[in-house]
Amino acid sequence: MDIPELLELNERAKEDGNIFPRTRHLFGQIRAELGKHFIGIVGPRGVGKTVLLKQVASSDPDSFYLSADTLTESSFFQAARILWEQYKVKTLLIDEIHFCKDYAKDLKKIYDFLDIRLIFTSSVSLSLLDSAYDLSRRILLRFMYPFSFREYLFFIKDIQIPELTINDIIKGRWKADHMRFHHLFDEYLQGRLFPFSLEEPDYMPLLKNICSKVIRRDIPMVSNLRFDDIERIEKTLEFIGRSEVDGINFSSISKNLGITKYKSELFVKLLSQAFILNPIYPKGTNVLKEPKVLMFLPFRLLYQDWDRCIGAIREDFFAEMLTMKGYRFHYLKTKRGAKTPDFIVEHENEKVVIEIGGKGKGREQFKGVTVGKKLILSHYPEGEGNKKPLSLIGFLRTSPPRLPSLPAVRQAGVGQG
Repeated sequence: MDIPELLELNERAKEDGNIFPRTRHLFGQIRAELGKHFIGIVGPRGVGKTVLLKQVASSDPDSFYLSADTLTESSFFQAARILWEQYKVKTLLIDEIHFCKDYAKDLKKIYDFLDIRLIFTSSVSLSLLDSAYDLSRRILLRFMYPFSFREYLFFIKDIQIPELTINDIIKGRWKADHMRFHHLFDEYLQGRLFPFSLEEPDYMPLLKNICSKVIRRDIPMVSNLRFDDIERIEKTLEFIGRSEVDGINFSSISKNLGITKYKSELFVKLLSQAFILNPIYPKGTNVLKEPKVLMFLPFRLLYQDWDRCIGAIREDFFAEMLTMKGYRFHYLKTKRGAKTPDFIVEHENEKVVIEIGGKGKGREQFKGVTVGKKLILSHYPEGEGNKKPLSLIGFLRTSPPRLPSLPAVRQAGVGQG
């Protein structure tokens, strides 16, 4: 272990942290939580986790930044012990911790034997979710997603627009500022929700590179896949990206790609834990409990042109915002698969049925629906009756907390921006 090199890299990281004038909304929450549990920041590649960690480092003189790829052959417990004993470091910041072998054991040892705080990041939530249950007394997970539309406007326009609840949207309680930048909504949907897109005009090659690294580097580190499974995961993602959203589930993936249903479930799970796919489970009586497999923005655009997949992009956006903000929601289908509205959302002890669409959607979409609150979210800025602008979902407030269960861990503590 080369301590002088680590010291130099730490100083460089703190200098880097001062370069970026604006911080993600999660930054204030992380700083306020110093002194509590160990904090794990989980989110997709390219979302700004490294920058956030360096900003924490530059704002805290008693902290020390470590990149896990400098410790691949050694225990970071030993590094933590040396930094704590000899350099009086109080907060250790570890970037991309999943690159450290046996990191869960080291986390336990640091918690039990060293008086040092720990904040770490990872782009792969699969192994961290398992570790979080193992280390539930020690780790508080925070999820860092791409920009909401609200946070995107903060970064490009330096404006803080108030958050909205679903009831605010239903009852028309929004301000002029919420619609003032609607003309930027399409460019946001087309990929401007990643920080690197703000300074890189041709950002889709970067997104393609991220996708490749997730499949070929990150996923193999946390799963026991065979070499030929990597190619099958790529084909699974391509099939989903090129298909219409209706009817894409474990069974259709298995049938079309000639893989077992077990494999299709595994591949979707791994890609969802890497923040590329977003499976949404159904709500209804006597339905097969297979998810509707959506995608996180804007990965679908790697496989289809904007004009061809705009309908799917709308659903991807809606589901991503609600996932980001910790809402409990489902997609709707009947026993025989007849057409129903798209989603049902549980909000403030009520249920809201929601249809996503363009100008053509109207009240006939809700025939036979008995739920009291109904909402049509249109891509267009006009809103009347129960039809409201879809872009307002980009200003959602975080859902009130609920008792966590295994499927809800991913949603606990999210909702920045």
